[in-house]
Amino acid sequence: MIKNIENRPLVAPSLLSTDFGRLAKDIKRVERAGADMLHVDIMDGHFVPNITIGPVVVKYMRKVTNLPLDVHLMIKDPKKYLAPFVAAGSDMITVHIEVVSLKEVKAMAKDLKKKGIKFGVSLNPATPLSKIKPALKYVDFVLVMSVNPGFGGQAFIPSAVAKIKALRKIFKKDIAVDGGINAVTGKLVRQAGANILAAGSYIFGAKNVKKAINSLR
Repeated sequence: MIKNIENRPLVAPSLLSTDFGRLAKDIKRVERAGADMLHVDIMDGHFVPNITIGPVVVKYMRKVTNLPLDVHLMIKDPKKYLAPFVAAGSDMITVHIEVVSLKEVKAMAKDLKKKGIKFGVSLNPATPLSKIKPALKYVDFVLVMSVNPGFGGQAFIPSAVAKIKALRKIFKKDIAVDGGINAVTGKLVRQAGANILAAGSYIFGAKNVKKAINSLR
């Protein structure tokens, strides 16, 4: 599992909810407030109906922080872009099981392991857990989506809790959850077995960012 000497849930502020006009300042703000890592959503307008950023922006994020960059590839052809995102400074890379084959998962896992990058798979709310079971032995973590991907600020989908519980029974490594996370839903997913919480609007919209981050633990 990802190193966590305090045995507490890890909080990953989702930069999709930041003000990109003051990106560096917002990164420093959550860093000072105790964030464990940064969740970076990459969207291509094909796999999801939105477009965000690419490797160039990740490269500049890397220059302003030492926090691990958890890069979530919500894109149609992730294998094509692994190398640029690794070169940009990603520490963790997640691909969606809906767009990759088991053969591709194995190849990407082997490649990223050689480079010291943590590798994960994600599944959408409508995707059954059975879809990722064959891939579990090749990955370092799983990201369970608790909203339909593409936009920030969505409401938490309750069925994610049962999915996390079922996953925890068969997967002993890290389980992350992303979408609609706040103090209430954060407690639900922690109790279900998740140990990495990605949260965007709840953190960046808070008057007291440190308090918001601590409430997720």
